[in-house]
Amino acid sequence: MQDRERDARIEDAVRNTRVVRPPQQALATFGETIIRYHLISNPVYSDLNLPGQKDETVVRDGVVRAERPQVVTPYYLSRLEGFSENAGRYLQYLMREYGPSAPGLLYTYKNEPAGMSFVSGRAEEVAARLMDSLDQEKRALEAVIHGVDELWDVSLMKFIFELTNSSARSNFNELRSMGLLESRGGLPEDARRRIEWMLDQARRGELDPSAVHRELERWGVFDEYEDRFLGLFRGR
Repeated sequence: MQDRERDARIEDAVRNTRVVRPPQQALATFGETIIRYHLISNPVYSDLNLPGQKDETVVRDGVVRAERPQVVTPYYLSRLEGFSENAGRYLQYLMREYGPSAPGLLYTYKNEPAGMSFVSGRAEEVAARLMDSLDQEKRALEAVIHGVDELWDVSLMKFIFELTNSSARSNFNELRSMGLLESRGGLPEDARRRIEWMLDQARRGELDPSAVHRELERWGVFDEYEDRFLGLFRGR
């Protein structure tokens, strides 16, 4: 499949994905959020009009785990691995435009598919039944997504994007109200607390010191914490 054709299919999947029941709560600012999703779609064979074909809907269930949003800066992101040259240039632009210490939020997700089933009825009917059930049981952290069967993971990504977008302002404001976006030496207070937590975990033997080293290097503050980092190895 050519790149242009693949891109067109992805764009079509995005246009035809609707979050018909979003979670009733925003992502948590200070902890993990676990969201159960029900992604419904018309099966790929639904357009074939086979003899005796009945209305069926594909339902994919799963869980999306959203980690606590992490305060980052353009400088920090520029030190992460795996970005292309173009992405690096964009981060350089952000540093020139807003400063290397301008705070932002980094969200990390993990998808855990739970299963797939076929349910009788058209997708709209199945969605309505699911929404009624979730509303009656007051399941605030469950969502119903009407997506595209062959590109259901794209539909799920659109849901995650919209969820992040709707939560970011409240998360940002809550962190700011607690002074966690304030920066000292280019390091936001939230990042300082994270480093302190990582040092404590490594001291207890519950975190590999190499993870602490990477975090210090990404923030460019290894010299500031060098003695405490090397102290992790004393007495071993």
